[in-house]
Amino acid sequence: MTDRTTPVIGAGEVRSALPMSVAIAAIHEALRGGLDPETDPARDVVSVDAGQLLLMPAQSTRYAGVKIASVAPGNPARGLPRIQGAYLLLDAVTLTPLAILDAVELTAVRTAAVSAAAVDLLAAPDAARLVVFGSGPQAHSHVEALRAVRPLRQVSVIARDERRREDFIRRYEGSGLVVEAGDVGAVAGADLVACCTTARTPLFDGTLLADHATVVAVGSHEPDAREVDEVTVRRSTVVVEARSAALREAGDIIQPVRAGLLRPEELHTLAELARGDVPTEHHRPRLFKSVGMAWEDLVLAGAAYEAARTG
Repeated sequence: MTDRTTPVIGAGEVRSALPMSVAIAAIHEALRGGLDPETDPARDVVSVDAGQLLLMPAQSTRYAGVKIASVAPGNPARGLPRIQGAYLLLDAVTLTPLAILDAVELTAVRTAAVSAAAVDLLAAPDAARLVVFGSGPQAHSHVEALRAVRPLRQVSVIARDERRREDFIRRYEGSGLVVEAGDVGAVAGADLVACCTTARTPLFDGTLLADHATVVAVGSHEPDAREVDEVTVRRSTVVVEARSAALREAGDIIQPVRAGLLRPEELHTLAELARGDVPTEHHRPRLFKSVGMAWEDLVLAGAAYEAARTG
């Protein structure tokens, strides 16, 4: 019997293999190449005593894979990450394991890269003012990703934890960005708004949004949780990764649909956006609601594996 060890691609290697510009380009390429997010298997959420296990399988012509992530709400109090996990990448034809990747870093990159791919196709070209809700890894990743597609100059950070907010701000000293603490009123002057929190109720009043603003909401994937209110949804051109996933998991979408304030057929998809089939209406805001899908992990796990193998 041949002893075959599956290589492990750690967090640092994932980050090195996937500069944000490369990750965004890989998402664009996959969508424009005909990938259909509607065919993605549904995320399997298993409740366990400490929280949840999330199982996310996907396949393409070249690769198959599955992400196993754990969500343990009590971990931050223990000094441990709330979300942990691993990604198993397989050859699509033989299902031979090719690599195990750090899923936390992969998720941090892919979530922000998908947001940036949407923003690149939705937002005003000169968008320079960002309001970010949250001060964790996704907030940092979104600053990096949105800076890769738009000429950001100013970032207002809104976070409940004052210490983490100040740590967030210090990280950008000397970066060329003006990063400062903000309050909800900053939304009124924002070109871009990134919602990167674990909040279960809306973070701001949708009447504050400027007509040209673009909002990305990535923090929730449960029907009874939402980061944006019904006013934001009603006012906006709404883009989702896939209608099926949004109507199954996105409280930001499900709750307005149930209330009769939004029709499912009014939703546009990321694939339609990539094909140029979504009208960008400049007299109203644009909202991209993401729940995170398995195809995104697979696309970037494959890209990271190829880069690590040849690097």
